Amino acid sequence: MKGGQSKTESTSTDQRLKTRGRKPGKKTTKDPNKPKRAPSAFFLFLDDFRREFNLANPNNKSVAIVGKAAGAKWKSMTEEDKAPYATKAESRKIEYVKNMQQYNMKLASGTNRGEEDESKSEVDEAGGSDEEEEEDD
Repeated sequence: MKGGQSKTESTSTDQRLKTRGRKPGKKTTKDPNKPKRAPSAFFLFLDDFRREFNLANPNNKSVAIVGKAAGAKWKSMTEEDKAPYATKAESRKIEYVKNMQQYNMKLASGTNRGEEDESKSEVDEAGGSDEEEEEDD
């Protein structure tokens, strides 16, 4: 075999590429009640930049061009120019941390609505009914 891999080399490579610790086909579901992460200063800048760029270039349909132009402008900006975006990002981060603490407290106390809905659906799927539960009590 010229320049190729032998069978033993390719199988060891395949083993390394497999995901570890997770069974295939099982996906974790995201909690829709979990707060979104706070954007960075660059993403706040990018939001403003996109609006200006699209007004100046209405025929542009390329996301890559907008991203490259924004990155170039961000790199050329001074720290003073970036300061308003940094302060907005910091305030949003503080708000996010507060929201996450409240969210984690709700999870710890078990008052999350998503968990209650899931537990009811599991009971219904198992064939249990409310009448049977009342008789047991």
